Amino acid sequence: MTFLLISFLAGVLTVLAPCTLPLLPIIVGRTADAEGKYRPLIITGSLAVAIVAFTLLLKASTAFINIPPSAWAWLSGSIIIMFGLISLFPNTWKKISLKCSLSRGSSELLQKSSQKKGVWGDILVGLSLGPVFSSCSPTYFLILATVLPQSYGKGVVYLIAYAIGLALMLLLIGYIGQKLVKKLSGVSDPHGKFKRGLGVLFILVGLFIITGTDKKIQTYILDNGVFDITKVEQLLLTEPMTEEMGVDVSVKNNNSTKNYPKYKEIADPAGFVNSEPFQLADLVGKKVILLDILTYSCINCQRTFPYLNTWYETYHDAGLEIVGIHTPEFAFEHKKENVQEAAERFGLKFPLVLDNNYGTWNAYGNRYWPRKYLIDIDGNIVYDHIGEGGYDETEMKIQELLKERNKKLGETMDVPTNISANSVDAEQVDVGSPKSPESYVGAARSTNPDIAKAKQNEVVTFERPTDIQPNRVYLVGDWIITDEYAEAASDNASILYNYSTQKVFLVMGHETNARAKILLDTKPISAEAHGSHVNDDGTVTIESEQLYRLIEHTKTETHLLEIKMETGIQAFAFTFG
Repeated sequence: MTFLLISFLAGVLTVLAPCTLPLLPIIVGRTADAEGKYRPLIITGSLAVAIVAFTLLLKASTAFINIPPSAWAWLSGSIIIMFGLISLFPNTWKKISLKCSLSRGSSELLQKSSQKKGVWGDILVGLSLGPVFSSCSPTYFLILATVLPQSYGKGVVYLIAYAIGLALMLLLIGYIGQKLVKKLSGVSDPHGKFKRGLGVLFILVGLFIITGTDKKIQTYILDNGVFDITKVEQLLLTEPMTEEMGVDVSVKNNNSTKNYPKYKEIADPAGFVNSEPFQLADLVGKKVILLDILTYSCINCQRTFPYLNTWYETYHDAGLEIVGIHTPEFAFEHKKENVQEAAERFGLKFPLVLDNNYGTWNAYGNRYWPRKYLIDIDGNIVYDHIGEGGYDETEMKIQELLKERNKKLGETMDVPTNISANSVDAEQVDVGSPKSPESYVGAARSTNPDIAKAKQNEVVTFERPTDIQPNRVYLVGDWIITDEYAEAASDNASILYNYSTQKVFLVMGHETNARAKILLDTKPISAEAHGSHVNDDGTVTIESEQLYRLIEHTKTETHLLEIKMETGIQAFAFTFG
């Protein structure tokens, strides 16, 4: 409920964002006709529909995802320019319309449309502005990048709340503008100076959108001391994401009734590591199963590996089977050889099932890495834990289920009663300390509009930002943007991130060996803050596609991180601990 309210407020605040200010005259100008009292409602309603529909199209179809953002800018800008030309040259438009009429019926239709004050034109203006307005809100991009991939239903609800908030505020501005314009003379004259002035304004705004000048105006406004309203959104977003999106490392959900659901079978496996192909049905009735949905580059998953290894060693002979469902987050995690190498590196000896098509993930309705399910000997899911933590509780449940198994099978295997999790040498995480959220570098889930809307699969040059907001990825220099990652296109490429946390991790990759240099607050990183992958000279050697440990403070600290990249390094996602 908290994030729903924030989504609505974000829509309201978007109207005050610097990047929307050059566009507000379009709303006021289009509603200027004193007789078109429903025009503000039509335009803002169409705009709200456009935001929701545009977003869902991008998420639903790869055909739309692969369209470069510049194409949408050209489409929106061209529609606005078209209406500017109509206002500037009404007689010419009338002649073109009549010549294009193929029949008397068409002429009558045009006449009726004119009598209705161009309702379809108003709808078209609203639709063209939707994608432009949405790019001005960090909340919109957070919904796009984080909520929709995890929960489609919640994402749509939050998206609608955002669109309603934006539309209501624009509706208010439209009606106020209409009342003010009524007091001006010559407003209704299609050949008057007011309508021609609006035409020029529409053309300029359309050109701004096509050429990206609207973004430069935004930067100019911010550089000259105007308060950025999106900072208010950033403050509002600090807490509720942990509560409502289930990203807290200690979140758990234990079944407390006897109406346990049955296990779901492994679905559409792409391969197996550490075992021959098998099904869960081969184990039910014989083993207690710990089903763990994971992926090897996830830091939250990596911190659970020592516990999984200890449990496998301690309880496997007593009837426990651990089955890792490896559901990849990034393309390189689909490769069996990469999963095999990771299993060796982390000492994982239990079976790993490659869930490359998300078949098992979807069968369990999962949304999290990692997630543990305990399945008893009868095939019932009797325990469900999301994220890290709860190791003592999980181990006690394993012992309970193994004793139950012994009883049902008439066996006398010894089940250890010590809680081995207490002695596991594993990295600890301070659950109570606030930290920066997981942040993606690729366009598909970026919360930075400049990255999310950049042209893909070609070199794009990013300027160093003057205002670096916390918890947002910024690129500087030459980069090649894809949905999943950003690749350094020259040795002048760097990443900026203003973080608050104790530890910083970044998933990176390179075809051969390359180096990335770490700076904190524009200075070389001190030895005390080195993560385990940082060399003595403050560089990181990128040897394979994996998670790299960059920063390790003794407590939560706030710094500006800069990573200077060599050509070809691919950056995927930041995580924090």
